[in-house]
Amino acid sequence: MRNDKDNLIVNLTFDFALEIIAFSEEIRALNRFEMASQIFRSGTSIGANIREAQNAESKADFIHKFKISAKETDELLFWLMLCKESKHYPSPNEELFKKLNTIHLIISKIISSSKKK
Repeated sequence: MRNDKDNLIVNLTFDFALEIIAFSEEIRALNRFEMASQIFRSGTSIGANIREAQNAESKADFIHKFKISAKETDELLFWLMLCKESKHYPSPNEELFKKLNTIHLIISKIISSSKKK
């Protein structure tokens, strides 16, 4: 199923993962290792699962990988909201929330359109 042509969601999630790495390092610098690790894992897993879906063995496998990515967007939103609302962590910028929402919407659309085919 792999297609090496330019892929919007693969590119978006890769660039987003780089931003998540930077934000998690900002938290890690404050010695808040647990939160930094949670944000790093869920934020980079989104793109990793989408990348893995590009080599899916079947349509069901493709959809499954995207569903995992959708779950990771929800988990990451939880961690980012905790940072935003807690006085003990730096607050993520609004652009990070907007990008996460955009990625979540695209993933949801890909899942729903893949089920119809």
